[in-house]
Amino acid sequence: MREKKEINAEVGRRVRQAREAAGLTQERFAELIGVSPQNVSCVERGLAGVSLTVLRRMCEILHVSSDALLMGKPVGNDVEALARRLEQLPPEQFRVVRDVINSVLELTVLPDTKKGPES
Repeated sequence: MREKKEINAEVGRRVRQAREAAGLTQERFAELIGVSPQNVSCVERGLAGVSLTVLRRMCEILHVSSDALLMGKPVGNDVEALARRLEQLPPEQFRVVRDVINSVLELTVLPDTKKGPES
């Protein structure tokens, strides 16, 4: 049985959090970074470390810095992360997401900012 190293457990926890925040399953994430789902599971549970090559691919796919995964440093604001995720969508999915966001924003406009007859 493999023994957990504290650094692997910490990095694994951050990888799992970033993967889940990106809305990826272990299987899909593994496919995108070129490893097996079992390897992703071992990394996330702290049973295995990652090579620099795999770490780089993880950062690219998750749109996070290596500092975020290795050291737990903040990765910027949610707007930047969301924008990077939107850029990866195929055009038809992007249009659907854009339309949903625009509809939600229209519903949240404050009444005094809507254009209309003066009171």
